[in-house]
Amino acid sequence: MRVFLLAAFSTMAKAFQNNDSTLKKILTESKTIALVGASDKIDRDSYHVMEFLLKQGYDVIPVNPAKVGKQILDQDVVGSLKDIKVPVDMVDVFRNSEAAGEVVDEAIEIKAKSVWLQKGVINEEAAERASRAGLDVAMNVCPFPESHRLGLVGKVHSDL
Repeated sequence: MRVFLLAAFSTMAKAFQNNDSTLKKILTESKTIALVGASDKIDRDSYHVMEFLLKQGYDVIPVNPAKVGKQILDQDVVGSLKDIKVPVDMVDVFRNSEAAGEVVDEAIEIKAKSVWLQKGVINEEAAERASRAGLDVAMNVCPFPESHRLGLVGKVHSDL
């Protein structure tokens, strides 16, 4: 029984934890954001978060293979992270938890500085891979409420 409890505690101790300093770093040091799973549907969270990020002064590149050649919020849509021709600071992931792993691997490949797995997107293994590769990681949180909570709204890129 004791061995089981130690093993369970050891597994629990490895669970990813967001911390405010990393969230703040991602939000203040990022300029270019690739938003994977971007939608042109106004009732989708990805639409509203993209709109918020644009209003905050970020350059947001929508990524959605079904919308290539179109625009979302006046931004040209690309099919994958590999199609982006500029350095990417943050990859914001609006995909299900399982699909997030592939997106994180692609973010590592393009040398993004951070990955942000949206509220409800939880992939411990992908977060660990990103962290080992040197990327800052946020998981199961949204930049909209976090920016408000951390007092960053309207301040992030006011000097741009």
